[in-house]
Amino acid sequence: MPNHSETRTLPYTAQQMYDLVADVAAYPKFLPWCAAARVRSVTPQGEARLMLADLVISFKVFRERFGSRVVLKDAEKSIDTEYLDGPFKFLKSTWDFRDVEGGCEVSFFVDFEFRNAILQRVIGVVFNEAMHRIVRAFESRAAELYGTG
Repeated sequence: MPNHSETRTLPYTAQQMYDLVADVAAYPKFLPWCAAARVRSVTPQGEARLMLADLVISFKVFRERFGSRVVLKDAEKSIDTEYLDGPFKFLKSTWDFRDVEGGCEVSFFVDFEFRNAILQRVIGVVFNEAMHRIVRAFESRAAELYGTG
């Protein structure tokens, strides 16, 4: 079961990076393999907001839609995602953002497993490179939106 954890310091504010990651509808504009995104709903949930969203992932011959439950914790600048339906056995990810000297620290963790064993093997071969490309895509998007710091 692939998982990936990464912490980076970037020359942006925690709020800027939080807003960028929380903007799920914009993912097809910059995220590798993300062919489409749809936010079904966003509703208040105590101190947080609950977003239900669908992403369409296109990789080689595979094209799959999956639904997610995204908890946006605005005050904490933290985002938790849980898988609802689609090609995974499970998927969980967490983003945490905090301001530090000269920018912000971004911590990202993802853990998932596909139902399809063939897709799992294909992803397994390129998983680490894929995760680095995704993180770099968020960094590039931040530079595009906010300047190079």
